[in-house]
Amino acid sequence: MGEIPEPDELIPLAEERLEVGKRAVERGRVVVRKRVETREELAEAVLHREELSVERVPFGVPVDAPPPVRQEGDVLIVPVVEEQLVVRTRLVLKEELRVTRHRRAETFREPVRLRAEVAEVAREPGRDTATDTDTGGDPP
Repeated sequence: MGEIPEPDELIPLAEERLEVGKRAVERGRVVVRKRVETREELAEAVLHREELSVERVPFGVPVDAPPPVRQEGDVLIVPVVEEQLVVRTRLVLKEELRVTRHRRAETFREPVRLRAEVAEVAREPGRDTATDTDTGGDPP
């Protein structure tokens, strides 16, 4: 058996300690490339067009003063007068212009070129050029 140490005798003890360190390690890279793609699309819209038609309505009626322009429904009536030489001057309603508004709808179609950016991502392997002297083991 072993000896029992004297009470005043020192016994050396050993202790293990953990030291943790870290370092940056490049594991991979990402490359992003951008490109522009174009595509054809059909632009479509409803366009409204207004057209006027003029109807001349003869009257030949004497008037004391020019009649005012007036509106009857969708028709704008524009009186046209002239002076005629008689024994005296008088106004004669020569005609009326009847202006009617007609609305049409037509479909507008035209190809247009639209552009859009597309990002392409590609992974590349990294370079590990650092040496690890802190931990002595594999990187985390």
